Amino acid sequence: MRYIKLGTTGLDVSPIAIGAMTYGEPDRGHPVWSKSEDEARPLIEHALAAGINFFDTANMYSNGSSEEILGRALKDFADRDDMVIATKLRHPMRPGPNGRGLSRKAIMTEVDHSLRRLGTDYIDLYQIHRNDHATPWEETLEALNDLVKTGKVRYLGASSMHAWEFAKALHLQKQNGWARFVSMQDHYNLLAREEEREMLPLCRDEGVGTIVWSPLARGRLARAWDDARSSVRSETDGAYADLLYSPAQEASNHAIIDAVGQVAAAHGVSRAQIALAWLRRRPVVTAPLVGAGSIRQIDEAVASLDVTLTEDEVRGLEAPYTPRHDWQGVSDEAEMEAIRRRVPQMALS
Repeated sequence: MRYIKLGTTGLDVSPIAIGAMTYGEPDRGHPVWSKSEDEARPLIEHALAAGINFFDTANMYSNGSSEEILGRALKDFADRDDMVIATKLRHPMRPGPNGRGLSRKAIMTEVDHSLRRLGTDYIDLYQIHRNDHATPWEETLEALNDLVKTGKVRYLGASSMHAWEFAKALHLQKQNGWARFVSMQDHYNLLAREEEREMLPLCRDEGVGTIVWSPLARGRLARAWDDARSSVRSETDGAYADLLYSPAQEASNHAIIDAVGQVAAAHGVSRAQIALAWLRRRPVVTAPLVGAGSIRQIDEAVASLDVTLTEDEVRGLEAPYTPRHDWQGVSDEAEMEAIRRRVPQMALS
């Protein structure tokens, strides 16, 4: 494994990151597709053996179970000093007042809960899961800075938002001498390239590394068109998946998925490897988040690092793309309602 720096920091991370939303006790979040601790531990151990040292989770994933499973596995299988553990906060963790958001109270409370569940003294990369429009940026950013100063957090990151919002946050951090966001966890893949307009150029200009979620478009890019929507995950995501991949773009998606298949056949590799190799050509992309539910998926992700695409192949993969719905414009309420419908037993307020 050849490690790379996260953005302009000195932090060494593997160019493949494991997205631990896949791991969590089924009775605490995702009963259909999440992996229990007994199922998850061999996968985490295999990822470590392959040289992966970058693991991303969130407090809300399976109501904290993902953090617990990941923390125990890394303690048993890895040297903590080599590992880069990333987690997130913002979404509801309990009903009632102060159970969600990015207020100083919520941040100081949730970081301690995450540290306890992860079984560690510090979090390498602490990310805001979304912006909290009910809390002033200054309150959120100063509280996050305090976490860095106390040593509970090493680096700060953010996740999907409008580019102008992220630019404002970076400006306020610089203006006040606060610890800055070093990463942006964003939605980006061959079927979703709208972030090429503003967010990715902003990150490149500011030296912010991007961590890509849904790099395979919820499995669509890993399968032929007739099977692209047949995964357990895609079948159960329902309305939330429609926020990400509008049915109105099916003709374009079909052409892109077919192109991925053609390039994969020419290289004699899987479709997933081609989709991940395409992302690696973007200098601003540090690592895709691979929600690995099997040994094969981990091996394919690592093998993608050896795939080199030609300029003609890249043009063929990109040519069918058409502008699509900007899901970042979806309101917080719409996103959370979609999550409620997907996982009704979650304690969302």
